[in-house]
Parts: sequence; structure tokens; C-alpha cells
Amino acid sequence: MEKRLMNIKELSAYLSMPVPTIYAYVGRGKMPPDCICRIGRALKFDRPAVDAWVDRQRQAQAVLPA
Repeated sequence: MEKRLMNIKELSAYLSMPVPTIYAYVGRGKMPPDCICRIGRALKFDRPAVDAWVDRQRQAQAVLPA
């Protein structure tokens, strides 16, 4: 069974995005709250919500005029 929640390092590998960039996205509100789950002081990321967010980002960029 595939894990639903990822830690920051797993998310970094999954998105091919540096850990500091992910922290910046979270801190600046660029990543939707439904992607983020705080367990104590740890940040966990909901894989289905992250996938949906990435899809929305792709669609938004496809709509932009060239």
C-alpha cells in the first residue's frame, strides 16, 4: 500500500524541488493548506492533495497566452 502522507524529504524527491523551496512555499502560502498536515512540529504532505495542486498549476500555465 502506498503512503498517503510524505515528509519534506520525500516531497522534495517527489516534486524534484529543493527542501528550502518547499519551506518557502509553505511559509508564503503558495502551497494550499489542504496539502499540508502538521503533526506536532513535523510537516507532512498529503499526496493526493499535492497531485491535485500540481495539476491545477499545470492547467493554469497551459491557459496563459504565449
